[in-house]
Amino acid sequence: MIKVNGYPTKEQVKTKFPKIEKLVKPIAIIECYQEIPCNPCSTSCPVNAITIGEDINKIPKIDYDLCIGCGSCVYSCPGLCIMLVSIKEDLAIFQIPYELLPVPLTGEIWSGIDRSGHQICEANILKTLKNKQSDRTVIVTVSVPKEFLYDFSTVGCKL
Repeated sequence: MIKVNGYPTKEQVKTKFPKIEKLVKPIAIIECYQEIPCNPCSTSCPVNAITIGEDINKIPKIDYDLCIGCGSCVYSCPGLCIMLVSIKEDLAIFQIPYELLPVPLTGEIWSGIDRSGHQICEANILKTLKNKQSDRTVIVTVSVPKEFLYDFSTVGCKL
């Protein structure tokens, strides 16, 4: 529970994901759990898949049928609460925002980290992307075993 531990439970995380059948292509996963005044994700979405409403304190909602997996919301989220997720065979593919140094490089193996900060698996760095739109945020594409779909959060260090 976030208010007790500072991170969500696995059950809370699962509520932010669509049915597994939807993850055949990259889909935005928005891990906002508390109401705060924020709306860049909804204003940046080119297909209006993310809605908040008139009260920008509300938690964003995503229409998975409209999401095209473009990643505009990932770049725009100041809280780094959005990632793209898809499943390819036995792997979960994540596109995560990353703002630490050193930046992971394509082909490296890093530690996969859960929301509590613990190392849970090896994470294969598939690609890193930095452009003007991303400012100082790098988007890291990483694959982890599918069994860590609801556990993986970020990468920790190069192995």
